[in-house]
Amino acid sequence: MCEIRAKIAGLGKFLPDRILTNADLEKMVDTSDEWITTRTGIKERRIAADDVFASDLATEAAKRALDDAGMSAEEIELIIVAGVTPDMYTPSTSCIVQKNIGAVNAAAFDLNAACSGFIYAMTAANQFISSGMYKNVLIIGAECLSKVVEYKDRNTCVLFGDGAGAAVLTAATDGTGVLGSVLGADGAGGECLTLCGIREDEIDKERRPYGNTRTIWMDGSKVMKFAVRVMANSTKEVLENVGKTLDETKLIIPHQANKRIIDGAAKRLECDNDKIFSNVDKYGNMSAACVPIALCEAVESGKLTRGDLFVLVGFGGGLTWGSTAIIY
Repeated sequence: MCEIRAKIAGLGKFLPDRILTNADLEKMVDTSDEWITTRTGIKERRIAADDVFASDLATEAAKRALDDAGMSAEEIELIIVAGVTPDMYTPSTSCIVQKNIGAVNAAAFDLNAACSGFIYAMTAANQFISSGMYKNVLIIGAECLSKVVEYKDRNTCVLFGDGAGAAVLTAATDGTGVLGSVLGADGAGGECLTLCGIREDEIDKERRPYGNTRTIWMDGSKVMKFAVRVMANSTKEVLENVGKTLDETKLIIPHQANKRIIDGAAKRLECDNDKIFSNVDKYGNMSAACVPIALCEAVESGKLTRGDLFVLVGFGGGLTWGSTAIIY
């Protein structure tokens, strides 16, 4: 009998209706469609209404993942929500989702590894399942980044959007599921990408001249160099760890931060672009929600089918990175 692994039983995604195009941004800030597209590959992003928050997006994605898995909320034993834009510090987004979907038998906690969050959540869930502690775990990446973006700052406001993606994981011994993961962090580089909470200091005010220090700030060039390197290296490392090769891999699903980063990582991997899934043009950077939404769309489009080997890989603030190799 194979070891116990976390297998994907169901997937779901939810995106706000409002679309913010590059043409819309041209009216808001000194930018252009050509400038945005050339530097990022992004054409549009989704924006939540003022009264819609991360928990609302997460709830809808969770319901769709449960439907896809053919399971009830009462069967879920643990909920993990990854993200950097919780509704509030406490209760956690995961506890709000637990209430909203009626998962009365589930423990719940939030996880913050920024854009790497869903991969961290997948890895944590696999540990709970492989140890035998839980059989059914719901993991969600959910963000309302539009609420922490400064729309006067053209360097960041063109990048980010809102959304949520979810996966129901179940215990399996059929050889499918999570084969292995690689996680990493470099706290020394953390000041390259910040979103302030309670603590604010003079450097925060210097970086954010528009008055609101609780918005995203990023040193784009430093983050890009870091991202290309760690995404390529992490993909190679996780495949080597589980005894698989790039040739055996059907699809690589990266964090959707920027088309230039995705292309740069593919070049370092010496990998054909048709093996890299990308939807960054439609949604922009949704932090922890990018990977699960891309995974959901890869399955919906038929680019990923049962039995395929694929890799999820990402990087984020912290700085963090991670990859996981999975047989779907």
